[in-house]
Amino acid sequence: MIGNKIAEARKKLNLSQSQLAERLFISSQAVGKWERGESMPDIITFTRLSEILGVDLNYFSETSQPPTTEMSPAEALVNQPGLLPNVRQKKRRSWDMSRGNWVGADFSGLKNLHEKFSSSNMQRCKFIGSDLSGLHLKGNNVDSCDFSGSDFGSSHIQASNMVNNSFKDCSLKDTNFSESFISGCDFTGTDFTGVGFRSGGFTGVVDKSGTLEGNTLTDAVWNNTSFNQMYLADIVFQGTIEDCSFENCAFTRVTFRNAILINTFFKNKSLKRIRFIDCQADRMTFEFLKNGKADMSGITLLTT
Repeated sequence: MIGNKIAEARKKLNLSQSQLAERLFISSQAVGKWERGESMPDIITFTRLSEILGVDLNYFSETSQPPTTEMSPAEALVNQPGLLPNVRQKKRRSWDMSRGNWVGADFSGLKNLHEKFSSSNMQRCKFIGSDLSGLHLKGNNVDSCDFSGSDFGSSHIQASNMVNNSFKDCSLKDTNFSESFISGCDFTGTDFTGVGFRSGGFTGVVDKSGTLEGNTLTDAVWNNTSFNQMYLADIVFQGTIEDCSFENCAFTRVTFRNAILINTFFKNKSLKRIRFIDCQADRMTFEFLKNGKADMSGITLLTT
């Protein structure tokens, strides 16, 4: 019954299965399965279907009668007895926005995505104040987007190109960046607690697919942050840097200015390319830097 209604509404708009699938960012095979009654869309997809096909959600019910309660159409669709048993009680949003071409879109305030947004091209989009925690980004091009005030906690960003984006006042707690190129981004006030930056190179060999260069890091929070085999260039670290690690990284025009380094591990053959200006370090960090042949003239031993 529901599959027939999807097919009927689709044909009235002269849409092929593949054209409808493209608008929903799914495969044409999935649409075919719906129409044959072999599977069923989830509640969020039903909502998007109704918008694309120009029908009310109640169109998909067996009786096509409007709900008798004051619930929204989406809630009525989930809770109506005997209707859509495969999606009953499934209220949590489960969006897969992968393989999209998003230009100038405004997703500000987006909540509870918790899903995939991979293999997409995103340019000049807004995600201001959004909940993007637990997000999976892989193979994305993210250019000139605004994520100010958003939560990226426990996300995984892999093999992505991220340039000229704003991450002002974002929380990136426990997020992993792997094999990604990050350049020209504004991380002012960003919390990097527990963040891991890693390249895809072999041990001891820096891979520039793991790059952090030309980014603004003013007032950023550095706690238990790790950099492994990363290429770091044209950036300035400030403030308190505690329980962090820089292991087998390459440095080009990297400066630590007015920084306090506590329990921070440096493992490199040479740290000569790092510039330290008015910095302090605890005894252990001080020895790590000295062993790496860093220029110690801008570092004083932190007294307790």
